[in-house]
Amino acid sequence: MTTGSPPPTVPKRSRARTFVPLGVAAWLVLEIWLLTVVAEAAGGFAVFLLLVAGTVLGAVVIKRAGRRAFKNLTETLQRQQAGQTPAQRRLGSGSGFLMLGGLLLMLPGMVSDVAGLLLLVPPVRSFLGRHAERSLERRMSGAGTGSLGDAFQQARMHRPDGKVVQGEVIRQDAPPAPGRDDGPKPPLTP
Repeated sequence: MTTGSPPPTVPKRSRARTFVPLGVAAWLVLEIWLLTVVAEAAGGFAVFLLLVAGTVLGAVVIKRAGRRAFKNLTETLQRQQAGQTPAQRRLGSGSGFLMLGGLLLMLPGMVSDVAGLLLLVPPVRSFLGRHAERSLERRMSGAGTGSLGDAFQQARMHRPDGKVVQGEVIRQDAPPAPGRDDGPKPPLTP
């Protein structure tokens, strides 16, 4: 009879990995169906013009949001170099949701165009910004204590099966310290 470690278990598939592909497929089917309905009602040329207009409007929105973000970054860096405290950021003044709205406008389809147009409305952007900020604060407060370096070290130390890999780093390029024996070392014990 041989003993050893049990066979590795396959990690359980997360809900996001299960439902996101299904959601994307449903969204694509809905977009294609809506485009065919609009094409039957208004004609193929009208649908083509809607798609081109959405792409052009999305490009303009992304360009303006990118310029605004670069301007805000430049102003913040200039204030910090001058020794001033950075100005308080107005809620909803970020360009992230504007860029997302422009990207959604550029994607072909009616549902993505409506979502992109909604993100261009300032009250919707500020509501989503507040919601995202509260959600992020909840997740960060629930993460516990420790630094990012601690999390990185933990991720490096543990194998996917949860076992700790112990070892010692020996640098061959460093000269030996005086009075130090660089011979073989006994294994580390927990």
